[in-house]
Amino acid sequence: MKTITVKSWAALNGVAPGLVASVVIAGAAGLAASHTGGPIMLFALLIGLAMNFLGDVDRCDPGIAFTSKFVLRLGVALLGLKITMTEVMSLGWSPLLLVVVAVVLTIGVSTLAARWMGFDPRFGVLSGGATAICGASAAMAISAALPSHPRKEYATLFTVVGVSILSTVAMLLYPVIARYAGLDDTHAGIFIGATVHDVAQVIGAGYSISPETGDTATIVKLARVAMLLPVIVTIAAASRSLDTEAQDRPPILPWFATAFALLVVANSILPVPGWVREGGSQFSRFCLVAAIAALGMKTRIKDIASAGWRPAILMVLETIFIAAIALTAIRFGWV
Repeated sequence: MKTITVKSWAALNGVAPGLVASVVIAGAAGLAASHTGGPIMLFALLIGLAMNFLGDVDRCDPGIAFTSKFVLRLGVALLGLKITMTEVMSLGWSPLLLVVVAVVLTIGVSTLAARWMGFDPRFGVLSGGATAICGASAAMAISAALPSHPRKEYATLFTVVGVSILSTVAMLLYPVIARYAGLDDTHAGIFIGATVHDVAQVIGAGYSISPETGDTATIVKLARVAMLLPVIVTIAAASRSLDTEAQDRPPILPWFATAFALLVVANSILPVPGWVREGGSQFSRFCLVAAIAALGMKTRIKDIASAGWRPAILMVLETIFIAAIALTAIRFGWV
């Protein structure tokens, strides 16, 4: 027992400096976001990049790695507390079908477009999934499910930056588009919920029109978040079928995806107190923010800049593509 305690303390002591640094940066990002209204993920990444000298400090490196991996997966798992199947099913079949089709088409077309533009197709999966599901959170979750490769962290960071900026632009622009297109409150909510990337920006855009639009947009967005589980499972299964070394193959159902599913089920059938749901949701977000801060500390700005403009063009096209799907479905009366 004493040996186990000593080992546990040594392990905790090893990860503490890097973990604390990530948590402090996450807190600073939250403070900056609350005062400016900007995207917290982007603030965490930028502050992490500014503090990337900590990634070269031997004492900090284990904790930064721990945060960017385990804490990230914990945050993804706790996203399950956001969702109940009752809320999702309350939409009816047509908005749900729109969500499924939009997610599948966006990821599929993004993967093909990435290959056509000369990128690793996994970047198309990553950026397309972030655009189609829930922005930076989806980028982090999909990255965790993808097998390791030399540019994985840079691709993840680039995707988080791009999707955070595009989500903020969409929050400001899409309510104007909804009014110009003559959408009623319900259809405006479907459009915003099905297209804006991050949950916070969906709420901001929806409620800027009306309470009904905000409510509808939030529920549609939760349906998109629910797509995270089948997408992660599909990615993990596809990765295992590739010619990778056995030790690099992710499990068919990663532990964080299993926990995500169990929390959704529990949240749907058990009387989970509101404070537990809210607290778990907030802690999930904080874990993801700390994880992106840790990734920032492991990265050099020149490595991201070296990617050039073509990945950004791909992400803009993905954003336009999913918006076009939603507007087409609404215009033709399919939802």
